[in-house]
Amino acid sequence: MVREEKFGIKNMGERKLDAEGCQGIRFKNVTPEVFSCMKKKLQNYGIGVSSGNSGVLEGNGIVAHFSWDGEANLVIEIKERSLNTYCGQVSGKLRSFVRECQGL
Repeated sequence: MVREEKFGIKNMGERKLDAEGCQGIRFKNVTPEVFSCMKKKLQNYGIGVSSGNSGVLEGNGIVAHFSWDGEANLVIEIKERSLNTYCGQVSGKLRSFVRECQGL
């Protein structure tokens, strides 16, 4: 059964380990307010987010690890993604959320 995924791609429900490796996505100027806002946006988008400053993001065909230093720096690494999801789609959506939360 093919269904439309929220990252704008079709997914057959299959995921692959990201052996080719999406590069880690690094964000600067992520204040506590921006971090909280981004976590809420991800949850509203259907992505489960671990509590705390580090953990796992999972949903909509991706599994990622995140780590925030509690002050300004956030790193997100994609560990698994659906077969038809490209790194650029994921990073673009994440960057969009951060910009929205930063008021840019």
